[in-house]
Amino acid sequence: MAKKSLIQREKKRQKLEQKYHLIRRSSKKEISKVRSLNDKWEIYGKLQSPPRNSAPTRLHRRCFSTGRPRANYRDFGLSGQILREMVHACLLPGATRSSW
Repeated sequence: MAKKSLIQREKKRQKLEQKYHLIRRSSKKEISKVRSLNDKWEIYGKLQSPPRNSAPTRLHRRCFSTGRPRANYRDFGLSGQILREMVHACLLPGATRSSW
C-alpha cells in the first residue's frame, strides 16, 4: 500500500492538470499559428507561468486498489501483483493463469 500522502499529492496534480489544461492547449495552438520568433518566445513564457505540477507529464498512473506506482496495466488500472491475484482467484474472465 502506498503512503496516503503520495496518493493525495497525485490527486492534487490531477486537479491542477485539469484546471490548466485549456490554458496550455490554447497557448500551444497559438505557437503553431505564430510565425515570428519573438512572439513565440512570449507565448513560451506564458506556458511557463502555470505551476509545474499542472503539467500532464508530472502525472503518474497508480494502481486503483493499492496505489502502487509501478507495473500498472492501463487496461485494468491495476498493478501486476493485484492483477495476478485476481486472475488466480478467477475474478477476471478470459485471462489466462501463469506462474512466475
